[in-house]
Amino acid sequence: MHQIEDLIEVKTMINGVMVHRQVPSRMHLGDFLRVEMGLNGLHLGCEHGVCGACTLLVDGLLVRSCLMLAAQIDGCKVQTIEGVVESGEAQMMVSAFQNKNAAQCGFCSPAMILTTLEIIKKPHRPTREQIREAISGNYCRCTGYQAIVDAVEEVLDQKESKL
Repeated sequence: MHQIEDLIEVKTMINGVMVHRQVPSRMHLGDFLRVEMGLNGLHLGCEHGVCGACTLLVDGLLVRSCLMLAAQIDGCKVQTIEGVVESGEAQMMVSAFQNKNAAQCGFCSPAMILTTLEIIKKPHRPTREQIREAISGNYCRCTGYQAIVDAVEEVLDQKESKL
């Protein structure tokens, strides 16, 4: 017998826009953002929290949207790749990904860019090994990560030259 799913009221800020919706109690955040909000920048890969393709920011913290329910973002601030691109926050990193050919197929790129933006916010410059460690939770089958690390270093160099 098919049971009608409970709906939960959610008020949240997504990419700077206040959103008020009724969401199914068991709907994953990634599905909500893609299906209900039309934000297709995040990708759903493994749906078990392993690949990192669905990574986004909730209250400034990197999270896997496949491991969160949409109901959990009530009162939270959510940022997706669309939000950081539209705000200009990702401009330097997107350019570096293009310059270093770090996007290749592009499936991991949205989550990888969000992750690398967090890396460059650190007060001390990370080593190549620390950059590799920080992005290790995001699978990339095309680049071997070298080009991504190069892109992060390019942005770090640009930021240092501005000081």
